Amino acid sequence: MKRMFISMAAMLLVGSCATVSASTVEECRADNITSKNSGKALKSCRPDKNERLFHSEAVEKKIAEVKKMLTNQKLAWMFENCFPNTIDTTVHYRIGDDGKQDTFVYTGDIHAMWLRDSGAQVWPYVQLANEDPALKNMLEGVIRRQLKCILLDSYANAFNDGPTGGEWMTDLTEMIPDVHERKWEIDSLCYPIRLAYEYWKVTGDSSLFDDEWLAAMDRILATFREQQRYDGIGNYKFQRKTERALDTLNNDGLGAPVKPCGLIVSSFRPSDDATTLQFLVPSNFFAVSALRKAAEILDTVNHNAEKCADCRRLANEVEAALKTYAVYNHPVFGAIYAFEVDGFGNHMLMDDANAPSLLSLPYLCDVDVNDPIYQNTRRFVWSEYNPYFFSGTAGEGIGGPHVGYDMVWPMSIMMKAFTSTDDNEIADCVRMLMDTDADTGFIHESFNKNDATNFTRPWFAWQNTLFGELIVKLVNEGKVDLLNTI
Repeated sequence: MKRMFISMAAMLLVGSCATVSASTVEECRADNITSKNSGKALKSCRPDKNERLFHSEAVEKKIAEVKKMLTNQKLAWMFENCFPNTIDTTVHYRIGDDGKQDTFVYTGDIHAMWLRDSGAQVWPYVQLANEDPALKNMLEGVIRRQLKCILLDSYANAFNDGPTGGEWMTDLTEMIPDVHERKWEIDSLCYPIRLAYEYWKVTGDSSLFDDEWLAAMDRILATFREQQRYDGIGNYKFQRKTERALDTLNNDGLGAPVKPCGLIVSSFRPSDDATTLQFLVPSNFFAVSALRKAAEILDTVNHNAEKCADCRRLANEVEAALKTYAVYNHPVFGAIYAFEVDGFGNHMLMDDANAPSLLSLPYLCDVDVNDPIYQNTRRFVWSEYNPYFFSGTAGEGIGGPHVGYDMVWPMSIMMKAFTSTDDNEIADCVRMLMDTDADTGFIHESFNKNDATNFTRPWFAWQNTLFGELIVKLVNEGKVDLLNTI
């Protein structure tokens, strides 16, 4: 994704939608600083009702319910701003040409649909689907759109709303006008399965799992198998004319060599940065989880024993390879998971904030939070031994080369809270998220470790909705009193 650094002294208009812009964020911020200093209630920073892209009674009910429980004025205000941000500003719902639900989801300030982001952005609303038929239809539309995207190009990470072309059509890869960006990332094929599985489990609606679903699963399995590289390097290549090294692949667009071992190559990370060693460990864990969810659907709904067995066989292969190749004996932390490996014995020791990450393994990938290797890894990634862990006067957390030195991603702070079993640690995470919003009422892509007003992306719906998801989770777990101590 492109990056935008913002200071509160010089905010620029972002995007073409009237719903959210840097100027509206600044206006809301100024109003609420005045309100806060005068003791008045903070004013919602949501778009006006007639400017919101989608309305859900269930989401509105949840906002009112949670706000009523929270005594911390700023936390309640941020929750109201953030939880509905995806449906307020990024969801474009309609009936498709085939007569079925169709939902195109912007990432926020980039008006394209990432398979990863869209699956994560609407995820917190699935739990409310049975309370709101309109919301259920919208969610079904997201999944159906994702399946169509996969069938268009299973190697692409982001798509246009139709064959419009875009800024990356000159990339040296097999681009089509429907594709916004064609960076091969394992998680792009995992997030849609995760979303479809959860939608099915919550609603009981199996109508999604039709011929298009089966065709998409064939494409996913074929792509994963090709990128195990047992039968050569495959057909995928990618190069971009750029001054930024991590936006292209070396070795004539093939990336660094790997030794086939059962793991799946991911040429790019969830940050859309190129991998250094192409077996990206967190994404391979995610593939294991997604394949097993797909197998359950194929077995229970489709009664397709052959495809079910294929999914389980591949999941077992990847899991076995992770146990053999992904574990590194660190001199300080003991056995930990490496971030990337190559099958030759090389290990990249770091973590990147964008999920799937090593920190997020229990949240996304069915890894037991009490697994000793995960716990060692968790301590490693939240320490000075992780080259992309930054700690300063404003806050601390994990960043990554996508934004660069000293820039902490709130997503990492949220993942720390999601994977924590320590109430004090959870409270510290929520407090830090509240303290680093730069008084905007929203969560940003990243902030400078020493100055939260130096941040990237004033409109990033995934991070906003993820914050709302975290607060709902804590409320559902009976931690309202904990939240009210902050």
